[in-house]
Amino acid sequence: MKMQEVITIAKEKNIPYKFGMSKAELVQAIQRQEGYTACFRRQEACKEKECLWLNDCKPKCLWLDDCVPAGMQFS
Repeated sequence: MKMQEVITIAKEKNIPYKFGMSKAELVQAIQRQEGYTACFRRQEACKEKECLWLNDCKPKCLWLDDCVPAGMQFS
């Protein structure tokens, strides 16, 4: 997801975007506001199957024997 899309989602949720915020900071603010753990790009593995941010976060998924979702690669 592009940064502008994240900014739009934040604005829809009344989360202020401050110039210079990183994508990770903004996504984490959205996660906190929604009542989730602010885990975006902070964990090596993830058990969430339906996370909006999964493709950008790129953790190992824990629901299928350490699979990596199609099209995702770790750097």
